Amino acid sequence: MTYNPDLLDKTKRHPEKQKNPDRPMGKKPAWIRVKAPQGENYGKTRSVVHSLKLTTVCEEAGCPNIGECWDKQHATFMIMGEVCTRACSFCNVATGKPKELDNMEPLRIGVAVEKMGLKHVVVTSVDRDDLDDSGAAHFVKTIGAIRFKSPETTVEILPGDFRGRIEDIDAVARAKPDVFNHNLETVPRLYPTIRPGARYFRSLRLLQRVKEIDPTIFTKSGLMVGLGETKEEVAQVMDDMRAADIDFITIGQYLQPTPKHAPLDRFWTPEEFEELERMARAKGFLMVSATPLTRSSHHAGDDFARLRAAREAKMASATMAE
Repeated sequence: MTYNPDLLDKTKRHPEKQKNPDRPMGKKPAWIRVKAPQGENYGKTRSVVHSLKLTTVCEEAGCPNIGECWDKQHATFMIMGEVCTRACSFCNVATGKPKELDNMEPLRIGVAVEKMGLKHVVVTSVDRDDLDDSGAAHFVKTIGAIRFKSPETTVEILPGDFRGRIEDIDAVARAKPDVFNHNLETVPRLYPTIRPGARYFRSLRLLQRVKEIDPTIFTKSGLMVGLGETKEEVAQVMDDMRAADIDFITIGQYLQPTPKHAPLDRFWTPEEFEELERMARAKGFLMVSATPLTRSSHHAGDDFARLRAAREAKMASATMAE
C-alpha cells in the first residue's frame, strides 16, 4: 500500500525510467483479461491490510490477480517499506532511497495473519541494498512473529538475493520458512537489461545454499516469458534450476506496467504454456505452475499442499523401490 503521495506520480515512482522512450504496450489477448476487484471478502482483506498499515506486493506491483486472491483472503505482504533500492526494468515497485526499517512491522504482519486466519502466508520484500544484511534479520523477525501469533500457519518467503552473502542466506534459512522462494525472473542473456542489479548464478546459488542448510525446506523460483527469450533458453533455465535442486517452478506472462518499462516482446499462448508445463514436469520438478496469469504467490496455499503431497508420494515411491 502506497502511503507516500509522491509515489502515486509515476515520474517520482520510477525516476530512473523517465529517460526511456515510450514503448507500445500491445493489446492484451482474451486469455489475459481478469475481473475487476470486488466481493465482500475483498473488502475485508483490504480493510485488515490498510488498518495495520501494511504493504502488499498485490497493490505495489499491480498484480492482475488481486481481485481473486483478496476475495479468497489471500495476500502477499511486502516488508521493509515500499521503495526498492534496485531498478529492474520490468518491475512496478517504486525505486529510490528507502526509509528506516519499521521495527514493529514483523509483529503487525503476525497480527494480520492471525486476524485473517491464514493457513499459508507469503512474505516478500523490496531489495534493501542500503542495509548491511540486506534485511535478513527483518525476515527472521517476521517469520518468528508469524510463528508466535499463528503457529499453525505455513510460511513462504520471497526475498531478494541478499547480495549473495552466505551468512545472511544461512540466517534466514535457519529460521525455517516452509518455502524459500527466489525468482530468477528471466534468462541469463536478458539480465543486463531486465535485472541489472542482480546476477543469474548468484540467485541460483542462493537457492542451492538453502537446500544445503536444510533439505526439508521447499525451494521455489519463477520466470516471466514475453521479454524476448527463446524456448531453448527457458529449457536451459529449467535445467539450471534442477541442478540447484529447486522443487517448484512458476512461469507466467510478462505484463508491461507502463510505456516506460521493459517492452513486451510477445504474448505466449495458453498452448505454449501447456508445453512449458510438460517440459518442466519431464525435468523432475515436484510442482509446476505455468499459465499466462501465474504469479509467484498465486494459489500459494493450495500449491503448498500439493507440493507437500508430491514430496511424500516421491519418498513413498523411493521406499517401495528399495
